[in-house]
Amino acid sequence: MDIVSLIAKPGALDAALVDSLRNAWGGGVVVWLSEGEAAEFALLAAPSNFDAVRADIADQVDLNLLPAEGRRKAMLLADMDSTMIEQECIDELAEEAGVGPHVKAITARAMNGELDFEGALTERVALLKGLPETVIAKVLAERITPMPGGRTLVATMTRAGGHAALVSGGFTAFTEQVAARIGFAEHRANTLLAEAGHLTGEVARPILGREAKVTALEEITARLGIAESDVIAVGDGANDLGMLDRAGMGVALHAKPSVQERCALRVNHGDLTALLFLQGYSRAEFAA
Repeated sequence: MDIVSLIAKPGALDAALVDSLRNAWGGGVVVWLSEGEAAEFALLAAPSNFDAVRADIADQVDLNLLPAEGRRKAMLLADMDSTMIEQECIDELAEEAGVGPHVKAITARAMNGELDFEGALTERVALLKGLPETVIAKVLAERITPMPGGRTLVATMTRAGGHAALVSGGFTAFTEQVAARIGFAEHRANTLLAEAGHLTGEVARPILGREAKVTALEEITARLGIAESDVIAVGDGANDLGMLDRAGMGVALHAKPSVQERCALRVNHGDLTALLFLQGYSRAEFAA
């Protein structure tokens, strides 16, 4: 049995649309997880026109189809930049270094899979050479903001006994603070090298990229004694595709086009609490 999930911005999900799809596809009783925001119904089999309908309503609703069994996951594995926070940390550092537009252009291409991640990261970090280390704290305080719904997502899954891990192709100087602010149990990322209080323009090896995120999935699930199918992973860039493919539930959140094409589960209208709706949590079950 499958579940059809519909998620929109609060107040934007039309009950008539939900009922129309349920009737057209012969679905079960509609369950509202959040009035005007998230609803779902069961189906015995996937409809043949699902992709066409999804495309037709993509400008207003996130329509997803997922198995009814095993929806509530025991672990969250999340990317950081443009996923758990609203920014790309390296772009914000680049603004402070006076090379913002150049670095942002490279970041956009790398996250869409147009450039090799490791090479693109090395090139961008080199442009930060000489930047005072103190700028990191300044960027964290003045430029970095959490993605809406992130704290609720982590708190709700943690309260239910889940484990939350932050894995980033960014930098530990940021993941340490972001993980603490949002409530992650652990974090992994790259290390910016510094000397005499200034960035050297280099990053420690090995570089954590796409394969390292898959390794994190393998290692953490093995340590916790859970299956990869017990994991919900979320990300937005090409270097997230490995973990999104391997996790039991891989969600592309406001993702780059090349990533959305590869992911069955996509969220473009909801915030991070959409990952709770996809697992069948109602808003009444969210942690405060």
